[in-house]
Amino acid sequence: MARSEQEWLTHLIQQHDQCKADLLSMDSYYEGLQPLSYMAPELLAELSDRIRQVVINWPRLVVDSLEERLDVEGFRLAGSALADKRLNQWWQANDLDEESQLGHLDALIMRRAFVIVGSRTGPDADTDDDGDEDAPLITVESPLEVHAQRDPRTREVQAAVKRWSVTEGATKVEHATLYLPDTTIWYERDGGAWAEADRDDHELHTVPVVPMVNRARTRNRDGVSELKDIVPLSDAACKIATDMMVSAEYHAVPRRVAFGFSEADFQDEQGRPVSAFSRVVGRMWATEKSKLDGADVVQFPEASLGNFHDTINSLAALVASLSGLPPHFLGLTTDNPASADAIRSSETRLIKRAERKQRAFGGTWEQVMRIADRIQTGEWNPDLRGLETIWRDASTPTVAQAADAAVKLFAAGIVPRRQTREDLGYTQPQIARMEAADEAEDPMARLAGPNPAAAIGPKPSPVDQQIVADTVAEPAGPAESRPAA
Repeated sequence: MARSEQEWLTHLIQQHDQCKADLLSMDSYYEGLQPLSYMAPELLAELSDRIRQVVINWPRLVVDSLEERLDVEGFRLAGSALADKRLNQWWQANDLDEESQLGHLDALIMRRAFVIVGSRTGPDADTDDDGDEDAPLITVESPLEVHAQRDPRTREVQAAVKRWSVTEGATKVEHATLYLPDTTIWYERDGGAWAEADRDDHELHTVPVVPMVNRARTRNRDGVSELKDIVPLSDAACKIATDMMVSAEYHAVPRRVAFGFSEADFQDEQGRPVSAFSRVVGRMWATEKSKLDGADVVQFPEASLGNFHDTINSLAALVASLSGLPPHFLGLTTDNPASADAIRSSETRLIKRAERKQRAFGGTWEQVMRIADRIQTGEWNPDLRGLETIWRDASTPTVAQAADAAVKLFAAGIVPRRQTREDLGYTQPQIARMEAADEAEDPMARLAGPNPAAAIGPKPSPVDQQIVADTVAEPAGPAESRPAA
């Protein structure tokens, strides 16, 4: 059914309102602001403000451990070994080194994030004189402000809306931007109906809003939060930790009971009552009565909190199993410390999960760059269909291991020098500077370049140096003109 612009705006806002509660709930767990669960209402009413929740923020640990391994290094065109300089300039002009991390984080927490592409000449464009006017405007958006609807057949975005509000004096002005395949429309309202403020008929034939979806499925293209499986375990851990602190106050220190006393027996020299049943730790109790008078003071042994510790450790093991985190990330240790190889082996699932995220999120960034190129050039570039996102290695090898593996692959002729430098973790600008330095090397160094022993390792022997020098000075002719050995 074809919708008018106003109908699209109303429809998308209604859909967005329906899903915001769940998004805010996931966001509260990441921030450690979730309510206390599994506590009896009667107990909460009795303790009132005397109880304070202990938050074990495993949700943040799970998300951050993944997000820390998602770093975009650049983009490479199909059939090219070099990163595209123009796309890299756009990336830097929009501060996407930092902003991309925010998008990855929101997608992992709240199922999805969004990237909006536009020009720097529209009503919502960046007007700062920063020298980036030739770059398209690319912004990373929160799912709390942006919502999109997909076509069920093509899976492409049909329409999207962005909402925000600004308080001007005592008036709250609401703003909305409606994104359609050929038009972008800006709306405002201050309590009444939405009024059109401006429009841009860009004729892109595509909505310039690209969803970044976490764990999409064939029947759920809106994604799944990375915290879905962790939330119940986090609630349980917070409850156990809170109970532990309550028990520490009431049971973890020795408690005393007095028999044969009345409140009148606890008075000072002036006859003023003193604390007879004090709970203050370390208070000295004294009386003139004796056991012969039927009075006695006994002390109960303190309670152990080991049952709470064991429960929290069991929950931590379940979190590690579900999230793929190594046990030592959650503080789980054994009597015998794990070896370096065992630690690296325990990170296998985490690394694989990060690589899956790179593939999914990489598709988002590639589509963003295609739309950005279309906005700048006025036509779709077919060469960008094979665009590839370059990611930093998600694993954590030691520097020595990475260098050893890269040098061996280079020496065997399996990978070229540029790939070797990428494997060693150098950024694209660093590699470009190295290649510029390579061009300035003398012929002997360039000839020795493919040999890692000369380019990276120990200095060649004097005999090897002489062979290379003779070869450079007098290049060999055809095979039949060379003297026999």
